Amino acid sequence: MKYVITGSLGHISKPVVIALVKAGHDVTVITSNPDRAKDIEALGAKAQAGSVEDTAFLQKAFAGAEVIYTMVPPNYAAKDVKAFIGQVGKNYAEAIKAVKTVKYIVNLSSIGAHLPGGVGPVSGLHRAEQALNVIPGVQIRHLRPAYFYYNLLGMIPMIKHMDVLGSNFAVSGKKFPIVAPPDIAAVAAEELLQLNFTGISARYIASDEISTTDLASVLGKAVGKPNLQWVPFTDEQALGGMLQGGLSEVWAREYVEMGQAIQSGIMNEDYWKHHPARLEKTKLEDFAVTFAAAYSGN
Repeated sequence: MKYVITGSLGHISKPVVIALVKAGHDVTVITSNPDRAKDIEALGAKAQAGSVEDTAFLQKAFAGAEVIYTMVPPNYAAKDVKAFIGQVGKNYAEAIKAVKTVKYIVNLSSIGAHLPGGVGPVSGLHRAEQALNVIPGVQIRHLRPAYFYYNLLGMIPMIKHMDVLGSNFAVSGKKFPIVAPPDIAAVAAEELLQLNFTGISARYIASDEISTTDLASVLGKAVGKPNLQWVPFTDEQALGGMLQGGLSEVWAREYVEMGQAIQSGIMNEDYWKHHPARLEKTKLEDFAVTFAAAYSGN
């Protein structure tokens, strides 16, 4: 079958490309960087360099495709994060409608995307889901992974300078789902290879279910700080910390809103209603090894 994969050779897209090529499929990879073409071709796939903001380019890249994996790349220069993400979803939908060959879409979304607002940048992914959902005659599986382990790597300076770990939320009772990108990639490849979904559906993905107290305890022991505590910051403190760390105000405010949604429980409410049949393999203790290596090299 002919597949088109967005996301270039990122943490999730690259393993997906490798799995599809290994299975003998015709794979085209969309990248915004022409210099990545040789790396894509080295994996046995074709490269199409262009922007996901260019619908004409997408139509050309999607031509003849039967299966498409869609994801929205981050744009830290965006003035309206939700609008940018939603527009990319609309661009994908317009191009898919135009080519008329696509039978299946596996779309990378996020936990919290069941909500139209109040969940930070994930509200944009809700818009992208909605844009794809109105394409006639296409089977769609939205992948909704939990909070990324990798987000915690950005908190290393906090541990080094403040001897705490935290954000503007705290979750107790093993009610904080978290996931590793390689596990997301494995699920995405599974869905793309099996294509056993019909209609419009969502699948939640998590590697572990923990508390933020667990996070601080396990990661603290891994970096030689066994008494490390998770501290729930105020929204103002979280915003100030992100701004001081160099994040734009636009994105910092989006992440504050996402933290508010985690704190209130609305971010994860639909996850618990439609709990995944299994948790994936990367547990908090596994990630702690990666975290400790990053901590010592930072």
